[in-house]
Amino acid sequence: MNQESSESAVRSELVSEDGKNNKSVLCQRCGSKVLCPGTAVLAEKQLFLPSMRKKSGLSNVEGSLDGDTLTAHWVVDDMFTFENVGFTNDVGRIKYLICADCEIGPIGWHCLDDKKSFYIALDRVNHA
Repeated sequence: MNQESSESAVRSELVSEDGKNNKSVLCQRCGSKVLCPGTAVLAEKQLFLPSMRKKSGLSNVEGSLDGDTLTAHWVVDDMFTFENVGFTNDVGRIKYLICADCEIGPIGWHCLDDKKSFYIALDRVNHA
């Protein structure tokens, strides 16, 4: 099985027919629930996220190029949809999303110019 077909098999397991998450979205580090099933939509958008680290190390990422460009994200349009997420201080016009319990991140991204889009990278979370 090539990488593309294995990715689509994983996606079909995670995404319902209406394009929403089938499973809970959990922090990779502590297992805390970030999103309940059926609350987020899968979206393809290229976003750069700095490498995962504790919150104290995220404020200084402006000049840092250490990270990943990720394209598969869960998107919600209201920050109150999250079960458990924290936000970093502004980094330019961006706030990074972190686990509110263990403060690891970034697991996601929010641009202050777009009040209705909060992104969680599939590669930065677990599903159960």
